[in-house]
Amino acid sequence: MIFLAAAVVAVPLFKRLGLGSVLGYLAAGSIIGPAGFGAVTDYQSILHFAEFGVVLLLFIIGLELNPGRLWSMRRPVFGLGGAQVVITGLILAAIGYVLGLGWPAALAIGWILSFSSTAFALQLLEEKEELSTLHGRLSFAILLFQDIAVIPLLAILPLLGGGEGQESGLSLFEVLRTVAVIALVIIVGRFFVRHYLRMAAQTRSSEVFNAATLLLVIGVALLMDSIGLSMALGSFLAGVLLADSEYRHELEADIEPFKGLLLGLFFIAVGMSVDYRLLLESPLQVAFLVLALVGVKFAVLFVLGRVVGLPAASARNMAFVLPQGGEFAFVLFEAAAGNQLMDHELERLLVVTVCLSMAVTPFLSLFNERLLRRILDNQEEKPYDEIPDEAPAVLIAGFGRFGQIVARVLRLQQIGFTVLERSAAQVEVARKFGSKIYYGDAGRLDLLESAGAARAKLLVLAIDETEAAVRIARLVRSHFPDLKIFARARNRSHTFDLMDAGVHLANRETLFSSLEVGRLTLMELGFSEKDARSTIERFREHDEMILKEQYRLREDEVRLINFSKQAARQLEDTFRADSTPDSGDMRT
Repeated sequence: MIFLAAAVVAVPLFKRLGLGSVLGYLAAGSIIGPAGFGAVTDYQSILHFAEFGVVLLLFIIGLELNPGRLWSMRRPVFGLGGAQVVITGLILAAIGYVLGLGWPAALAIGWILSFSSTAFALQLLEEKEELSTLHGRLSFAILLFQDIAVIPLLAILPLLGGGEGQESGLSLFEVLRTVAVIALVIIVGRFFVRHYLRMAAQTRSSEVFNAATLLLVIGVALLMDSIGLSMALGSFLAGVLLADSEYRHELEADIEPFKGLLLGLFFIAVGMSVDYRLLLESPLQVAFLVLALVGVKFAVLFVLGRVVGLPAASARNMAFVLPQGGEFAFVLFEAAAGNQLMDHELERLLVVTVCLSMAVTPFLSLFNERLLRRILDNQEEKPYDEIPDEAPAVLIAGFGRFGQIVARVLRLQQIGFTVLERSAAQVEVARKFGSKIYYGDAGRLDLLESAGAARAKLLVLAIDETEAAVRIARLVRSHFPDLKIFARARNRSHTFDLMDAGVHLANRETLFSSLEVGRLTLMELGFSEKDARSTIERFREHDEMILKEQYRLREDEVRLINFSKQAARQLEDTFRADSTPDSGDMRT
């Protein structure tokens, strides 16, 4: 009750303030934990249990990656991820050595602190819908390598400590056992788990299938944990093996609620673990350690991002996502202390450092999003390219997924076109793939003139921002009345605004792809290709007619609603009449 009440109060408040749910969970943990009101004190056992939130998170991510796609990520995982861990670890180790640590302890602490928090970083990326972006994918690759690197680091710690805490190194038997367990998981996952899930599905009981899913994920995680491997890595492997399973979407839907609650519990437990007495006793020391950790990791991540070809904005975004310490630090610091690499006082100090680095990450991300992106990205947008008038037949404003397809079609037919794109990062990436594209804002009259708008035949308005698209359309209609405009529209409302601005064609971006899927769906259900095409074409014509009439009635809400209802009934009646026995069976 205490955990749920704290989460229900803190998380909505922090999200309303624009600080994100992660910081809300941390604050909730700090308030109810030993350093706050002391409502809950046993945070270590809670933290250990809540690690299953990370386990379920990695399983869901694994479901999104089939083995082929995972293999294609090997270079960023082992190249970029390996470079980040090694370089960050050595720099932090050097700082520790200068501060008086012996080199074995400095190396151990440096490499432990080089790991970032999988739970924090992925939650931030997921909340901002940036997992599929370039910096999001590379951030995930780095986190995946870190999960893998935990295992060899656990094996190296006894060697660095001189083997006094426990047996040094791994025996041949332990290595063979590890390889055998991983091979067992792969074989069972490929050949037997689908039959197991099919049996659970045949019961037609959602509770049984939920239980079977949780048993699978937790069983693999505990199996990996029993041989010293990362539970999260084991669950990720299980997810990858089921990525092309027919049960993938059902598995994801079943796991999602448990993942969300357990991740929230994990963040609350981290907030509870912060020892505020150290902040009062040694505020400057703690502040220096947090600043050094976050600063070094940010610098290394940013430089590596630029080295691998990321635009400056994407490299900066990646660096702001991964500057914190990771949840594996709690386990690794305990192992390091057990091997006499540090005393328990230093362990306490480092745990507080990691917790505070997690706590400041959402603030840093907010600082990047609210301030740096506006300042630096605006600087990057000045000056725009000088655009030569190459007398193009077509101007394309915007080079996202929509504009790129139009450009490829024109290039195929060797039709001259000029592309204007106002995102510096997008321009930089497009040029690497050989696209001829100019850095400029199509909303600037001088750039349109220099690009040849006065002599071009057509402007393809393919930008994503709805208001900016309408503004550009009005600018073009007033200064280049002979230039036709074909515009990308997000929805009906945006279509009406573009029609008001005088565009010649406003194409709703999802209309044709939706109609094509509808046609294929009808054919899959037994309709002939001819009848399926006829159905879709008649629907499209009817929809266009409705759109024009709705545009005419858009200021009269009552008439608009009545007309839309009447048109829907009319369409249904038409198709119902066509499907009567006299007209034949449409599915023959």
